[in-house]
Amino acid sequence: MPEGDTVWNTARALHRALAGGRLTATDFRVPQLAGTDLVGWTVREAVSRGKHILLRLADPTDAQRLTLHSHLRMDGAWRVYPPGARWAARPAHLIRLVLRTADAIAVGYHLHEVALLPTAREDELVGRLGPDLLGPDWDPTEAVRRLAAHPDTSIAEALLDQSNLAGVGNLYKSEVLYLRGVHPWTPVNAVPDLPSVVALAQRLLAANRGRWTQSTTGSVHRGQTTYVYGRRGQPCRRCGMLVEKAEQGERVTYWCPRCQPAPDRNR
Repeated sequence: MPEGDTVWNTARALHRALAGGRLTATDFRVPQLAGTDLVGWTVREAVSRGKHILLRLADPTDAQRLTLHSHLRMDGAWRVYPPGARWAARPAHLIRLVLRTADAIAVGYHLHEVALLPTAREDELVGRLGPDLLGPDWDPTEAVRRLAAHPDTSIAEALLDQSNLAGVGNLYKSEVLYLRGVHPWTPVNAVPDLPSVVALAQRLLAANRGRWTQSTTGSVHRGQTTYVYGRRGQPCRRCGMLVEKAEQGERVTYWCPRCQPAPDRNR
């Protein structure tokens, strides 16, 4: 499941493979960009913004700058291959984008919201996002302010709202709230220490930069990487009570009913 750290890692892999390279072939398999030809353009850099990937390009004369935007959502992925390698990551019918340089081939599978626009207009696509937990714009005070502006929203839903802070998905939402002992349906205005929730979210994502295994426990061994996420019906690692799972809005949430007691609404 792509969350902020996975998207950051993906952007870094694309940057390492493509940055500075001149495109020798491009294949856009999305209707809105069918027939687009960027041969001769140079890949300046690949960066992430929350859960968005931005590939910044320059034309052969360096007079025009464009950004190729894509969003991974729940099922998108980029894979990088050396020339001549077999593209074995996913079925070919899922391919949406292919970018070739002399040294690498980047293949985008099941990408969403693919767009090409002038780099100066990137904010039209990502300007609404809150501070990026893994970006140079990270500002915990601003993230807390944005969360607090929705006092009656459940904290789990507020953390997933990318306009509050960019990068948290179901995994980190569930893990952060478990570690802070906060029930997922607690209204934002009833969370005891909102700054500590925000700070922990940033630390957990930052800890997983540079590796593909997402761990909040400190272990990268199979079955030991999370406290509650993906562990419905298994004993809580702290108290032994069975972890629960429920739909919350259109997303899924995991929690321990003993370590994360529901707030007393009679107080």
